[in-house]
Amino acid sequence: MVVAFKVNDVEQAGWAVLHVSGELDLVTSPVLRQRVHDVVAEGRHSLVLDLSEVQFCDSSGVGVLIASRRLIRSCRGTLRLILPAQGAVDGSHVNRVLGALGVRRLFDVYADVDDALEDEAGPLSA
Repeated sequence: MVVAFKVNDVEQAGWAVLHVSGELDLVTSPVLRQRVHDVVAEGRHSLVLDLSEVQFCDSSGVGVLIASRRLIRSCRGTLRLILPAQGAVDGSHVNRVLGALGVRRLFDVYADVDDALEDEAGPLSA
């Protein structure tokens, strides 16, 4: 079974929102890395990565997330991740991977895009 990897870019409430779906691995992670770099190069430093439809994430995918955080912070921007408790079929795979590696606490995590875009909404606890 082949799972298509897609990254769709939309603008919402002044935020760049990248909706990511499929498998985030050694082959596909450079695509996401480039899309994040493109967003920053366009001068957009408020970024939401919606990972709720990512079905698999390996270490290269985690590396892209950490590098994206570093890039956005270097621009004094804001990065928010969407990692719902029950996303991507049987629960958010990325959420479990980041938790197991002990790096989830590095990110502001929200249940959905609407929560991430609200000023008053706080991130979910790690």
